[in-house]
Amino acid sequence: MKHNELVRVEDVMKTEFDLVEGILTVADALRQAKHLDTECLMVNRRNDDDEYGILLLSDIAKKILGAEKSPDRVNVYEIMNKPVISVREGMDIRFCARLFEHFGLSLAPVITDGIVVGIVSYRDIVLRGLRDRL
Repeated sequence: MKHNELVRVEDVMKTEFDLVEGILTVADALRQAKHLDTECLMVNRRNDDDEYGILLLSDIAKKILGAEKSPDRVNVYEIMNKPVISVREGMDIRFCARLFEHFGLSLAPVITDGIVVGIVSYRDIVLRGLRDRL
């Protein structure tokens, strides 16, 4: 990437993602999901004063499969992470990568005006932001 070429989160984020309700069982949420290439399920807010949650596929592997629990007996809200650290659409991907490193994240929702508009990950930053500009 040329030093003067600015790539923003909105240039690399995925705009198709799954938004599920926290009350669903993990099994039902997975059945409902259509965009698992994002490697997460966003969990909707219950009301305007609530915050979004996130359930990573790795959380399901660790907290359901690894713990030998039934996905039909565990609700999303029991194993999700909430609140989420989010990024802005206009953020430079270099700062996004630094934020991920600082907080130990692998992906984050992109929130605009209180609404999730996308998901961005290290994969997106490297493959869509860096590689395409080499």
